[in-house]
Amino acid sequence: MPSSATARLPKIRLFAAVAALAVILAGCGSGPTSTSGFVGGDGTLTVLPADQRPSAPAIQGTTLDGRPWSSAEASGKVLVYNVWGSWCAPCRAEAPALVAASKRTSDTAVFVGLNTRDLDRAAPQAFVRTFEVPYVNLYDPDGALLLAFSGQLPASAIPSTLLVDPSGRVAARVIGETTEATLVGLIDDLAAGR
Repeated sequence: MPSSATARLPKIRLFAAVAALAVILAGCGSGPTSTSGFVGGDGTLTVLPADQRPSAPAIQGTTLDGRPWSSAEASGKVLVYNVWGSWCAPCRAEAPALVAASKRTSDTAVFVGLNTRDLDRAAPQAFVRTFEVPYVNLYDPDGALLLAFSGQLPASAIPSTLLVDPSGRVAARVIGETTEATLVGLIDDLAAGR
């Protein structure tokens, strides 16, 4: 008959394995994702059929430079919202793709960054300078602007990218890092009425 110390050994090993797995998984997050309620995405793409697209919320905010901005300024174009944080490794990885896509589609799309979970504007301003981001970025430290999309196609990871068609309807979402080709393809389709 095993002693009580021997019987506890498998439980201790199981506990150690679970604890090690928790440490590994916590390391997969980028910065504050484990404490902010957001998780990293896997690049999942969702495109809504045209007849199932809800009206996009009106977004009004303040840029990283302190200027007001409104989604009304993008009327008639595809609107691309990218949710990012300066602390987010996948956001840094996808930044060149977003910059390239915004330049390739400047006639048909307006890109807007939604900076979230940064405590002040200094780090996101440095991010924008480093990656030479040419489009407007709104400062949304508490995620209030993101809540406007919660009943439609919410951004549930950082980074996430939401696309609004030229008719002002939420049309597509990428959860996680995206690519230039994906964005340009989506924008071309939406601009063509698909």
